[in-house]
Amino acid sequence: MILAVDIGNTHTVLGLLDVTTSPVTVKETIQLLSEVDATSWEYAVRVREILEMIGIDLSSIEGAIISSVVPELTMVMQEAIRRLIKISPMVLGAGVKTGLDIRLDDPGTIAGDLVATAVGAKEEYPLPAFIIDMGTATTVTVVDKNGSYLGGGIMPGAGISLSALTKNTSLLPSIDFSAPKKTIGTNTVDAMKSGIVYGSAGAIDGLLDHYIEAVGSCGSIIATGGLGHLIAPWCRHEIIIDNHLLLKGLGCIWQKNTGRKKKTGSEKPHA
Repeated sequence: MILAVDIGNTHTVLGLLDVTTSPVTVKETIQLLSEVDATSWEYAVRVREILEMIGIDLSSIEGAIISSVVPELTMVMQEAIRRLIKISPMVLGAGVKTGLDIRLDDPGTIAGDLVATAVGAKEEYPLPAFIIDMGTATTVTVVDKNGSYLGGGIMPGAGISLSALTKNTSLLPSIDFSAPKKTIGTNTVDAMKSGIVYGSAGAIDGLLDHYIEAVGSCGSIIATGGLGHLIAPWCRHEIIIDNHLLLKGLGCIWQKNTGRKKKTGSEKPHA
């Protein structure tokens, strides 16, 4: 079993992965707040206590990999993991093999979370794959039929849009993030919910239409991220929701860089 860590702007997600299966299996997930002021000791204690609560023996963790979009936390989490399992984690970045042909103008600028989800999609779903990550920002990225990472689009996440709406308009109230009771809102709250939910779904549908036309076909569309379960059902495209896609991608990358092979029917599990 390995520990995969996805450090995001709002939350950090840790996954315990079985990397002997195909696709990689996510056994447990843990979500923490991404706190840039926390020390490596504080993160180590938090993670150890949670693992103990769910019955995980630290000695069963044979490796770790980190994807991060918060540079201030990357080294903190590296040191926290070293304290926990006495192993230096792999950090997704330059020099790490991913198996992707990245077709960006400057491949070095791609965020680790986008790489990981693209690898996860390439390993598990039909290509071309269109990956929607609905977090603080909403990203739509494209992996073509040959497994090349073509790029995509970035727009404000639905949560940011809702926050900006209530912050910058005096008469609009703060509301919970949920679907409206009916399509056409007949009161302020439902009108806001309709605008955010259907507006976000429509923006995603619009990007997908353009990207599918540019690529020429569609193998699969996968949504991940905290708001995927809320927005994706209202899109007009058929979308698979896979909130473990990034973690599974990290597991695949760990396999590629350590030489670990997936288990087949004739192989025994690794000790």
